[in-house]
Amino acid sequence: MALREAFPPAGSDYMGGESDGYEYRTVFAGSNLEATYEMVRQFLKEEGYGEVPLPRNAEELKLFRLPTRNKQILLFEDNGYVHNPIKILFPLDRRKRATLILCVYNENDPQHLLKFHRVLERVS
Repeated sequence: MALREAFPPAGSDYMGGESDGYEYRTVFAGSNLEATYEMVRQFLKEEGYGEVPLPRNAEELKLFRLPTRNKQILLFEDNGYVHNPIKILFPLDRRKRATLILCVYNENDPQHLLKFHRVLERVS
């Protein structure tokens, strides 16, 4: 069953990634960024997220990379593409040029939008 239809419970391993019941996180690494991004796109399609708007290609995805190397800023901002319910992030280590981090969020969580947009973090 696809990830979108049956979100993995907390503590489970699914297709090499980890889930806390709300966020599923996995890492993709190919021979180059184009190959890695194509793997991410295919995974999302197979897991029920084919209609989520995505950058057309890796060059367009790079436009979403934050220009700063300041690790403090990168801790508070998403360094990559964000469109509910997914995030495609660049790793903090810029040497990993062909690596992408995919985060998928459980849309069935009662506070999904507040969590996804980090509103709850700002209130605390």
